[in-house]
Amino acid sequence: MDALGWRNTMREWALPDAILAAAPESPWGFPAELFRSRAELATPGDLSYANRRARDALPAGGTVLDVGVGAGAASLPLRPRCSLIIGVDSSPEQLAEFRRQAHRGGVTAETVQGEWPAVSTSTPVADVVVCNHVAYNVADLAPFALALATHARRRVVMEITGRHPTAWMADLWWRFHALHRPTHPDAGDVVSVLRDLGLTVRRHAEVSPRRAGGFERREDAIAWIRRRLCLEATRDTDVAAALGERLVHDGAFWSVRPPIEPVVTVWWDVQPEIAE
Repeated sequence: MDALGWRNTMREWALPDAILAAAPESPWGFPAELFRSRAELATPGDLSYANRRARDALPAGGTVLDVGVGAGAASLPLRPRCSLIIGVDSSPEQLAEFRRQAHRGGVTAETVQGEWPAVSTSTPVADVVVCNHVAYNVADLAPFALALATHARRRVVMEITGRHPTAWMADLWWRFHALHRPTHPDAGDVVSVLRDLGLTVRRHAEVSPRRAGGFERREDAIAWIRRRLCLEATRDTDVAAALGERLVHDGAFWSVRPPIEPVVTVWWDVQPEIAE
């Protein structure tokens, strides 16, 4: 897949106007609680594969740019090795939570509010750029990825799911709206687009422990999926029934867990190439 193919495929994910017009709340965005819980549980002692690839390229006292930072789960585990984390996000609530988590972890943080790559011209360059679970929200991946590359002195690391992260909801969309959902793009398409841009991308996939975090209250986990489905609050019971065993409690949080998917890390070095 090339950049044009990506743009065309992403258009297929647009929701019909009739469904959006009838939605009582916006289906977009993510609850701050979800990202906060993930950031609090992401620690330097429990690094993901993507964390390790970023750490390997990070000089002592280096800087990290986290695009789509949320509450900082992708970058805060790197704090023992870095002097500054710059977080970019379109949500002021997420940026405020990231600043709180950075202060809690004892690392200096700066924030840039806005959509990437629109805000790239006002964003500092860093040693390492990380970008976790954002690619499938990007309508035009080529300029997005190239702006990541121009902001890294050493390496760019992206973590994504093997399939589009809402592909698991296909049965719910059919059940509540009789709406078929696409099956692409997937991780292979991400890699194809990046390589078509001339980036020397490496890829690693593994089934790893599920990302931690969730909601303290069961009803909040249900409500999140219900909002994404553009349904009224009165349908919470129906949504819970449709979720079935995918709605789980891990002893600390309620979350919705789709079938296990591999987590894919893609990364590329900026000259001079980093020795492994």
